Formats: sequence, C-alpha cells, structure tokens
Amino acid sequence: MTGLRPTFGRVARTGAMTLCWSLDKLGPMTRSVEDAMLVLQAITGHDGGDPSSVPSRLDFDAMAPVAGIKVGYIAKWMNESPATDVDRAAMETMKKLGMQLTEVTLPDWPYSSLMPILFAEGAASFEELALNNQLGSLKVQVKDAWPNLFRQARFLSAVDFVQADRLRRKVALEMARIFRDVDVVLVPSLRDEQLTITNFTGHPSLTLRAGFVEVSEARSDWAPDPANPLPRFAPPRRVPHGITILGRLFDDGLVGQVGLALERAFGVVAEKPPGF
Repeated sequence: MTGLRPTFGRVARTGAMTLCWSLDKLGPMTRSVEDAMLVLQAITGHDGGDPSSVPSRLDFDAMAPVAGIKVGYIAKWMNESPATDVDRAAMETMKKLGMQLTEVTLPDWPYSSLMPILFAEGAASFEELALNNQLGSLKVQVKDAWPNLFRQARFLSAVDFVQADRLRRKVALEMARIFRDVDVVLVPSLRDEQLTITNFTGHPSLTLRAGFVEVSEARSDWAPDPANPLPRFAPPRRVPHGITILGRLFDDGLVGQVGLALERAFGVVAEKPPGF
C-alpha cells in the first residue's frame, strides 16, 4: 500500500468529514506510487466549497532522472528506533541512484506542544456530540481516544492555543530553512516528530513499501486497553515496512518522482498476500 498526503490546500475537502480545519488533507491510498500520482492529478485543484483549497498544478514526470536530487536526513532519527534496517537500506539505494544525501537538523523542541491546536479544532468540529452527551456512544473510549480528547479540550485556554500557534509558525520557518538546502527529506515513517511537524506545517508526505520486517505483536496508536489486548504472533509475522519522503510545499510531483524511482529499485511492490 502507498499513501500520499498532499500539500495542505492542494486537494479540496468539500464533502469530507471535518476534524481540524487548519490541518485536514485528502490524498490517495493506492498499490503503487505512480497510481497515487495519477489519482492526485485527478483530484488536485481549487473548489469553491473549501476556502482553503488553492489553484495548483502537479508537475510529475514518471521517467525523469533522480540523479543529483538532494536528499536530507536527520542522523539521529535514522540510527534509532523506530527506524529499522529497511530505512537505512533505503539511504544506500538513494546513493546508488545518484541522489545526494545531506544531513539536516531540527531544533530539539517539544513538538507535541502543537497538539492543543488539533485537540481544540477537533473538539470544535464535534462540539454537538459533547454538548448533547453523545461522546459516550463512540466505540473506542480508552484514555487517548477521540472522545476523551474532545472532553479534555473543553478545558484548554485561549492562551494555550495562541502559544501553540506561535510554536507552529516557528516550526514552519524551520522546515522552510531545511528545504532551502535539500529537495526532499527521508524520514522513518513511524517517527512521532515528523508526523506531528508535517501535519501542522502542511508539507507533502509519501509513504511507500521499502522492504519487510517481522513483528511479534500488532501495533496501535492508542494507549493499551487491558480489556482488549493486542494480538501477539508466534512465530512473528513478516509484514511490509514503509519509508516516508517529505517535500517542499506544492512540490508533490518531485516527491512522487523520487518515490517512484525508489519503488522500482526496491522491487517489492508486486509482492502481495495470498488472495490479493
């Protein structure tokens, strides 16, 4: 599976369920990178139903060379969990394709401090459920599931929100600084900081299969639920592992170009579970 989260504003969200007005993005999930880019070409552009959408053009060439493209990476992120040997092997593949790898850095800031924006916007979107005492009807009620986050957000202050918004601006400037020196950035897909940062700055993000790892337990983004423990696997299961490529704002086409070249080099996209 390939997932493409476009630049914020590239794809209109008209008709979609709102969670956070200043963060929501719509993008394709497909079997391959080229399929994702074909879908993005079809859905990109402005729509009057979404005031955040802007006219945009997708520049993507499936046959364009990637030699000479500058790829940034954060050494610390690539050398520790959740990065795996698959992530590190991707760096070597990039070198073999002629891309230039350059170490980049981000300040050691508390990026999770951006989350009050998400919580407040989400709670505002679903305020009717809270005011009518219907949050309890939602299925998942563990500590960090949406119903409890919506409840807690009622206690955020305007000061909390403004301070988080000020940090958001500083983080966006740091991302702009990085992309002055490199064309794309390679990051581990499960690294919390990159997920948070790019969600709030709106940069395009492409995740594609790069290899396989073995896992002994199912993964969840929610806190453990003692009443419903996650399945364990014995022997461990061989599952796909993805890498993530970030790009400049509205440079989604270059992200796809790099992703497609890597996908061809990895040679794992055609491998499917039995029955698919």
